[in-house]
Amino acid sequence: MIGYTSLGTNDLKRSAAFYDALLAELGAQRLMEFDDFIVWANPPTTSAFSVHIPYDGKQATVGNGVMVALSAQNRAQVDAVYRKAIELGAADEGKPGQRADNGFYAAYFRDLDGNKLNVHHMV
Repeated sequence: MIGYTSLGTNDLKRSAAFYDALLAELGAQRLMEFDDFIVWANPPTTSAFSVHIPYDGKQATVGNGVMVALSAQNRAQVDAVYRKAIELGAADEGKPGQRADNGFYAAYFRDLDGNKLNVHHMV
């Protein structure tokens, strides 16, 4: 249903290095790259993730209540992505663990620009 998700950044080079390493944990690779944005995906999927320098030229800011959720193949991958995020300088927003009785296992963190992300697996 979602074609792609975009987050703003004020430092594309720094953000690109963070997401190259982080999204590799999910098997994603760069799909497109321009001077002001980069897109990653897991081909042949149609959904993608991108970071952008804001089009209006203003500072990128964090959306209050906005979160991007990344789907993992299993709990071990949730743990690995979370560890990689923290290793890359992300801020912890919730260590990996069972969140609900319905099999929702997730971890939460903020990227280098303060954007909130979740990586999860549903059993």
